[in-house]
Amino acid sequence: MEEESKVEKNMKKAAQLLFFRRHRLPGVRGWELKRAIGGDWLEVIKLLNLELERLGIEVKQISETGEENEEDPEGARFVALLKTPLPPKATGRRIDDIAILSATLAFLISKQGKASKKEIEELLSEKFPRWRVGPSIDRYLKDGYLGEDEKMIYIGWRTRAEVDKKTLLDLILAS
Repeated sequence: MEEESKVEKNMKKAAQLLFFRRHRLPGVRGWELKRAIGGDWLEVIKLLNLELERLGIEVKQISETGEENEEDPEGARFVALLKTPLPPKATGRRIDDIAILSATLAFLISKQGKASKKEIEELLSEKFPRWRVGPSIDRYLKDGYLGEDEKMIYIGWRTRAEVDKKTLLDLILAS
């Protein structure tokens, strides 16, 4: 009985760490979970994942490159994600900001994952006001949806974790 209550306490602690943002980026690092929960933290995350599955939520382990990585759990980021996509109104972002991200991702995918910031801004300024394009790109860079390396923009770790690229491309091609 006491062992079960300890596991439940650890699951609650893990859920709190996962759901409530403490840093600029969502989720929590593996080493933070290990420090807060203890040595059996991976098992606790698996049990929490089973509980959250009923609610349509899953816990994913994501490396800094955005790939699901089982090799280094302490260095990876654990994030709680919805299994089904949210309607645009529920995301908390303006629809034109979502369109800017979608157009940027489609462009990056067509360019094998990398393009210069200037190219992206030129493409987006044809369809969106220039005053909205720059801040939107900067916000998505800050949030991890896009990454930047020497003036080159690439698909960020958060996009790899949260966005189904195949569905995105299917929706773009269907319209």
